Amino acid sequence: MPDATNSPLTSAESLFFEQGGLDRARAETLIKEGLSGADDGELFLEYCQSESLVFDDGRLKSANFDTNQGFGLRAVADEAQGYAHAADLSESALKRAVATISAVKAGHSGTMAEPPKATNQSLYVADNPLNAIPFEQKTALLTQIDAYTRAKDPRVKQVSCSLAGSWQAVAIMRADGRLMQDIRPLVRLNVSVVMQDGERRETGSDGGGGRIGFDAVMEEAYWQTRADEAIRRGAVNLDSIDAPAGEMTVVLGSGWPGILFHEAVGHGLEGDLTRKGASVFSTLIGQQVAAPGVTVVDDGTINDRRGSLTIDDEGTPTERTVLIEDGVLKGFMHDRLSARLTGAQPTGNGRRQSYAHQPIPRMTNTYMLNGKEDPGAILESVKSGIYATSFGGGQVETASGKFVFSCTEAYMIENGKLGAPVKGATLIGNGADTLKRISMIGNDMALDTGIGVCGKQGQGVPVGVGQPTLRLDGITVGGTG
Repeated sequence: MPDATNSPLTSAESLFFEQGGLDRARAETLIKEGLSGADDGELFLEYCQSESLVFDDGRLKSANFDTNQGFGLRAVADEAQGYAHAADLSESALKRAVATISAVKAGHSGTMAEPPKATNQSLYVADNPLNAIPFEQKTALLTQIDAYTRAKDPRVKQVSCSLAGSWQAVAIMRADGRLMQDIRPLVRLNVSVVMQDGERRETGSDGGGGRIGFDAVMEEAYWQTRADEAIRRGAVNLDSIDAPAGEMTVVLGSGWPGILFHEAVGHGLEGDLTRKGASVFSTLIGQQVAAPGVTVVDDGTINDRRGSLTIDDEGTPTERTVLIEDGVLKGFMHDRLSARLTGAQPTGNGRRQSYAHQPIPRMTNTYMLNGKEDPGAILESVKSGIYATSFGGGQVETASGKFVFSCTEAYMIENGKLGAPVKGATLIGNGADTLKRISMIGNDMALDTGIGVCGKQGQGVPVGVGQPTLRLDGITVGGTG
């Protein structure tokens, strides 16, 4: 396989067929043979380079560079799927894969589903961002972040920062020989601190990135913002008090708090779960499922966002899908399988972690649209409650929508004003019920800074979330006080 770092590439096709080990004509013949009689299927080709550097406690702790390549071949008969994958991009490996997937078609005679519609959109250029900045410059950046962060606040006792990037080229071949392709860069910068005041030690962290190059996160204004935010959060935690418990009004800040609805609501709108009746929303299309004014979309077409793709991992162009409009459930997110079995159209949400995984319905960038309220007025409307601006881990039961989420930054609200920061607050509720408890929607919708990773069925993919400031009435808060 050629080294993508040293060869200019104009397309994924050139990487796999012109410079790689596969003959396109032979691959077309084998795929046509392997998918004959199936209802759907594709050959997914992937080449991915990734790099990560971790700077911890004043030194470069680890540096890794990996290259992975391979293919996945899938045949679909009704709702059964046969899947074979290999890291060997060769005709012999492809032949073995064709023989493996043939079992799923035994006794089945299907008509190949219509292929994805074409797109002339390409969100990202072919240039590999891993090559744009020398390794020495990346390590110098992490050293600089470490020194800057320690000098910024004497309470900072430990700094950990990391820089990670990847460059992925994919090509998807269908039974008719049609080839779709995409180039996907991804970069992320993280900064975390341990701060101490007297005997008390607390942590703070921040990060950001997207489908951009390293040059963007290496801008001084960018990385200093991440470091400053990590310090600010650590200082807030040093002043925090135990969170109260009980049912109360909760105000969610804009941006990253959208992760709560991503988990508690978004997964329940994915087509595999809805068609199997494993979601509380399965039979509610056309019904009021949220408060008036609540509109939620999934949009994989936004430039530079973590969840954005030119095409999904089945070759379907991504799109802006309205899920909930003015509180009414309008639709679900579909891959080709769930769309075919339910009579819907694919929405460009068929995603997979790598060539070794089958595609399943997944979110891209999922967010709630703006309302009309001023965020300050929302805060002033609350006599007593909690203001949450950041979340960490959580647990969600998709079938019922029940969730528990931990707040990593939250404050008391007292007579319409922010009070003391609190630690140990958790939000407990039901996603469908919470949607109806939204009483005020801000006009400050923001997307997250580019840190989201979503897990489902053992697969992790990058995603984006977002929302405006929201007021939720009667939410159960678990606390430590």
